[in-house]
Amino acid sequence: MTRDAKLLPDTGEPGFGVYVHWPFCAAKCPYCDFNSHVRHQPVDQERFTAAFLKEMASMRALSGPKTVTSVFLGGGTPSLMKPETVSAILDGIARHWHVPDGIEITMEANPSSVEAERFRGYRAAGVNRVSMGVQALNDRDLKFLGRLHNVDDALKAIRLAREIFPRMSFDLIYARPNQTVEEWERELRQAISYAVDHLSLYQLTIEEGTPFYGLHKAGKLIVPDGDQSALLYEATQEITEREGMPAYEVSNHARPGAESRHNLTYWRYGDYAGIGPGAHGRLTHGPKKLATATERKPETWLELVESDGHGIADQEMLGYDEQADELLLMGLRLKEGIDLVRWRQFSGRDLDPEREGFLLEHGFIERLGNSRLRCTPAGMLILDSVVADLAR
Repeated sequence: MTRDAKLLPDTGEPGFGVYVHWPFCAAKCPYCDFNSHVRHQPVDQERFTAAFLKEMASMRALSGPKTVTSVFLGGGTPSLMKPETVSAILDGIARHWHVPDGIEITMEANPSSVEAERFRGYRAAGVNRVSMGVQALNDRDLKFLGRLHNVDDALKAIRLAREIFPRMSFDLIYARPNQTVEEWERELRQAISYAVDHLSLYQLTIEEGTPFYGLHKAGKLIVPDGDQSALLYEATQEITEREGMPAYEVSNHARPGAESRHNLTYWRYGDYAGIGPGAHGRLTHGPKKLATATERKPETWLELVESDGHGIADQEMLGYDEQADELLLMGLRLKEGIDLVRWRQFSGRDLDPEREGFLLEHGFIERLGNSRLRCTPAGMLILDSVVADLAR
């Protein structure tokens, strides 16, 4: 594959993505429930690379021949990988599937693990988009969130990424304790001023099993209530829209053309191969979709792959009903909404007219012509309820 090809345009099709999960982090953040692990001894990257390539071959056997439309290296902290590891993984993907020049290849990175030489190595390997886990733009909240970087580190990493990669995004978490709308608006404008083309803006959620969950349960961590969270969300939509980075998904904002192709594959309910510890996949098999999930613990996954050729711990064939529900769940997150013809192909029915009518009347959903349906801004605030209503 040519490393510097111009990015292909978004066709609007669901596509086929390859997700590779690097499960290791330098430290575990107190809000994080992702499959990430801290190891105090150096990780044997050569051994893990060989296992990624071996599992890749098994996933290729399950997917059949495909044209890849995006690759995403997630984690964990993929920027802890050596550039040689990244290069070997991307070369492996190109051997197993057809990888056209100019597809989006994203890598997640933490500002604390950024080095110029390493970034240039990732770019040479083929990465053309970086997604930075910044999370906050003040040192007090970065410390509260358990991040290893400070604001200066973050800004240095952003500048470096802008120089080296054609496209970049970074994440921010809002609805933090005691955060006012005015503070968040200032922080958001500051973020947009760094000339990024994509922002992922997530409300802080308290996930069971995390240190924050215990603190919250004990009354030692108070997050904004529903009304305050709604005000913060509305301010987010207003500012990003005004600054030319409107929401194209409930938590993701981009300048036109800079939307994450890989994440669009998930939300448009395309196929994707999930490789690495704790990775999930969806692979079409005739009228059904094979849902895969690999072993989460890295060392156990490694041993399984070395002995069996893959680390799949759970797999299930999804029928039409399950696929219809997943399409609804994922697609209504998008501003473009869902293709009702495709939903009917899975579900074998029309939407319940009474439920659809109720949601239309109250301004939570809207039709786009005869073939598409989407949530309104008011509907996005109660997205789970809207999905549950329509899926029944």
